[in-house]
Order: sequence, then C-alpha cells, then structure tokens
Amino acid sequence: MSRERLRYWFDNTMSKGTPALIGWLAVASAVLVGVVTAIAAPIAGENGSWWNVAWMSLLRTLDPGTMGSDEGSPFFVFMMLFVTIGGIFIVSSLVGVLTAGLDSKLENLRKGRSRVVESGHSVVLGWSEEVFAIVSELAKAKESEKRPVVAILADRDKVEMEEELRDRLGDVGRTRIVARSGDPAEPTALDLVSPDTAHSILVLPTDDAELIKTLLALGHRPWTGRRPPIVAAVTESDNLPAARLAGGSHVEIIDSQDVGARLVAQSCRQPGLSAVYSDLLDFDGEEIYIRAEPALVGRMYGEALFAYDSAAPIGVRRDDGSVVLNPPSESVIRQGDQLILIAPDDSVIRLATAPAVVRQEAIARPGVPQREPTKTLIMGSNHRRSRILRDLAPYLLTGSEIHLAGPIVADLPLPPGVLVSAKEVDVTSRTALESLGIGGYDHAIVLSDGAYDAQKADARTLVTLLHLRDMRTGVAIVSEMNDERNRKLAEIAEADDFVVGGKLVSLLLTQLAENRHLGQVFDQLFSHEGSEIYLKPASDYIVPGATATFATVIEAARRRGETAIGYRLTTSASQEPQHGVTLNPDKSAPLAFQPGDRVIVLSED
Repeated sequence: MSRERLRYWFDNTMSKGTPALIGWLAVASAVLVGVVTAIAAPIAGENGSWWNVAWMSLLRTLDPGTMGSDEGSPFFVFMMLFVTIGGIFIVSSLVGVLTAGLDSKLENLRKGRSRVVESGHSVVLGWSEEVFAIVSELAKAKESEKRPVVAILADRDKVEMEEELRDRLGDVGRTRIVARSGDPAEPTALDLVSPDTAHSILVLPTDDAELIKTLLALGHRPWTGRRPPIVAAVTESDNLPAARLAGGSHVEIIDSQDVGARLVAQSCRQPGLSAVYSDLLDFDGEEIYIRAEPALVGRMYGEALFAYDSAAPIGVRRDDGSVVLNPPSESVIRQGDQLILIAPDDSVIRLATAPAVVRQEAIARPGVPQREPTKTLIMGSNHRRSRILRDLAPYLLTGSEIHLAGPIVADLPLPPGVLVSAKEVDVTSRTALESLGIGGYDHAIVLSDGAYDAQKADARTLVTLLHLRDMRTGVAIVSEMNDERNRKLAEIAEADDFVVGGKLVSLLLTQLAENRHLGQVFDQLFSHEGSEIYLKPASDYIVPGATATFATVIEAARRRGETAIGYRLTTSASQEPQHGVTLNPDKSAPLAFQPGDRVIVLSED
C-alpha cells in the first residue's frame, strides 16, 4: 500500500466520527502498553512476569497517579514514567473525543433528527396556526389510552416547536408530544415519525403546493402493513382535484375554503349554529359516533329516536356505505346498517331500560311555515365572498336582496331571482356604516378583510363590530374571525355568532383522523341539499308556557319529519363556552322554554 493510499485510508477512517476516534486511541494504548511491556519485562526483577508488567503499564496509562509507588531499577522506573506520560496524552484525547461526541449527539437531538419509535400514535405533518387546536383535540381524544403520543414533523427548529406548544397549550394530560425537524415532503424525513405504525396522519392546511408534495411522498411510500388513515385540508378550492389525485383513495381531503364559506352562509340564517358545530366537532362535549345496534334491526327509525338514554340518533349508515341523515320516520333499520348517534362518549351508548316520557298535551300543533324574501348585508371582502354568495342562494326566495359593502370585485355570481348590489365603503368607518341603513336588513355578515394578515384583519373586524354594537341596529350579525383568541376579545361586541373557520376546519380534521367515515356525515350537514341543522323557534314544537321533556320535543319534531338533537336557551346565549347550546339533553328531565329559545333539529328546510 502506497503512502498516499495509506493516508487516504486513514483519513476515511478518522472521518467516521467518535467511534473511529475511540478505536484509534484504543490501538494507540495497546501499542504503547505492548512496547513498554516488551522493553521493561526482561528487567522487571521482583516486579514479576511480563503479564504483571503489562498490567502495571495499563494501569499507569489510565491513571498517572499509580506510578508513585513504583520500585525497581532506574530504567524500569523510567519506562513506567514513559508509559504514564503517554497515557496522559491518550486519556486527555479520549476525554476530548467523548466530550465532542456527546456535544454532537445532543446537538442532533436538539435538531430533532432521531427516529420516533412508537406504535398507535398520531402524526401531524406541517406547522401552521391550526396545529395548536389539532394537538389539543388529539390529546382529549386520547385520554383513555395508556401511553398517548402525538408526533409532529415540520421544517422548523425542534426546541422552538416544543416551547411554542407548551406556551399555547399548557397541560395536555398524559399525552406526550414529540417534535421532529424535517421537510414532510422528504421520504427520509417522514421515517423520523414512523408513519407505518401510526394510528392516523394529519397534513396541516399550509401552502397547497407543499401539501400536494407531501401527499405525493406519502402516496409513493413503500408502506409496511396497514396504511393508516390520512386526512388533509387544502386552502384553495382550485387545488382540490390535484390534491385528491396526489393523495389517492386512501386520503380524505377537506376544502377549507368551501367549509368556511358554507358555515358563514348557514350561520347567517341560523345564529348560534357555529356553537352547535363546535360542540359536535371538538372532544369536550357531544360527538358523533357510528355503531351497529343488532337489537334495533327490523325496527323503524322513528322508534330508534327513543331507544337510547344518553344518545341521540341522527341518521343511518347503510350496509353499502351510504349515509342518510334524518331518514323518514318509517324507514326500517336493516341487517348491516349502523346508526349515526350523538353522545358524549361511545362508552355511555346503551339502550334505554324504560320508555321515554312523552307529554302529548305539550306538543304544539304544526303550523304552516311563513317564508318571505329577505335582505342580507355583507360587509367586507375576501376570497370567500363569491362562494358565500353561491352558498346563500339556495336558501333565498325570489325577490330577496343581497347588498355588498366593501371593495367592489368584478364577476361576482348573481343568484337567480336575487338582487345583488355593491357599494364601496370603508366598513371600519362609523359614518360609512350609518349610511348603509343597517337596521333595514334581516341578516348581516362581517367578513374578515382579505387584504390584511390574520391579526390585522381581526382587529378591523373588532372595530366594525364595536361600531355596530354602539349603533344598536337590532340585526342578527354573524362575524368571520381568523383566530380563536380574537373571538374571545370580540365577545364584548355581542355579535349573534362568530365563525372561526380555521379552528372548525382543524376540529373537522381531528374528527376524521379518528373516524374517516364521519366525512360523509359532515359533508351532508354542511350541504344545502338534504337535511341540515336548523335552530327553530321552540314555540313551533312545545306549547308556550307548558312543561315538557326533551322526549316530547323529539316526538314533536318527528311528526314534522325532523330529528331533534338539542336546544339553545336565549338567557345563556352569551355564556362561554356553549353559548346556550345543549346537545343530546336528558330525555326525561323537565323542560320549559322561554320566548326566543330555539330547538336544534335536522330538517330539509
């Protein structure tokens, strides 16, 4: 071997890191001990055999203080001094190598490049404002597990992610949050969070291009064993087809722009609706479950409405996978069907042991609903405004009016039979708001201004709401917010409802991660076709002043072709966190409604 090739081999060996350096120091120690033993053993005298000399040399290499008791010829003592001095250099080098290796390992751990060795954990890919709501809900969903783990992979510093999560979330119970740094679109980085053994994978709604790239990385991954459910959300509706193509049939993808627009459109006509959806979507109160109930096979859906003590049926998932919400009362539950239920937890779902008490005398006579054209004012502008117009159209009668106040945008959709007009005004100006004559409208929407970042837009919304409160218009106002923390600040403005689209999308992602089949349920609830959630006057169901039970309300709704799931009390509408909404109440407890109270039902209109 030439000298140059020998040096090349030595350099390659040294570049292998701490283990190689320790190996070379071990070789140097062995050579030193061997040479000294070979020279000193023949003159050891009373110090014994060569084995004893080798042992003495090794001890002096490792501990220089040992040579203080050496005896023998001057040359023997000199050799012990020589091996001791050599040992000082070797041990010093070893300490330096170990320190550098430990520092390097700690730095790698800080960078979050070690692999998560877990099974049944939830994986969150990406980082955005929604990560805090998602991790918080996952922690609640996993409270019953022994060792719940949430693993986050994002292209950010690991320590910064963990500190921000601690600051925003506080105590998350037994759930352990593990952060790793890396690009979720890189296959090698995906390995850090062990997606093959995960319970579910959530891809956060960040930049759609990066999201699609991440879905491609997941789709082309060589999965070992069962592929976990994958849920994701796109921020632009135009990117939905590409995302679905990239993710394939194994991925459930939400159009966050569409969901946000639908919720604003529905809440505009149903103040308090966002509180209902928040309760259904989070893991604090009532949730939606899908389960088979063999005891109810062959019975009608109308009978199933009274079959549970602590659960409220809202529909049926047929054997072929289709979902029917609020089916006709006489629909028969067939073998293989599953009931869709609202309950606080799946562990409390059980059949009633006694029949529900229905007070027939308290049921109000069904009247003919009176609908008239309405006037709606939409203040502000963002990329969801045109979609909100489209989603509002199916609910409006011919002759209705929609007035737009804010920046004028060309090519707005014109719902058939609905008058749409626009006026360019600054909705944060008190004078401009007064010029709109808001008191003459039936509904009003305050949109988050798309020309500003989330916090600035929310600040402008707060100014508009405070002006409207001071003007005491008496109009039902629904406001769109970006940040849940700003919603709490907006409570003083006393708007009838606040829609925080980002949070609701985050909650929806978490629900789908736990049960993918719920996607069909929420898709129908958010749609204007079929049955959806309405908050209707309690006087339509119960005779004013009469004391009834919620079972009585269920029966009154059943006779109208509806499914009652709860109520909203006006007296507690401003109280956090439920805002007067009670879902799946006790069916037998006495119940008396006051003027302005609402019954929450699933209905086709």
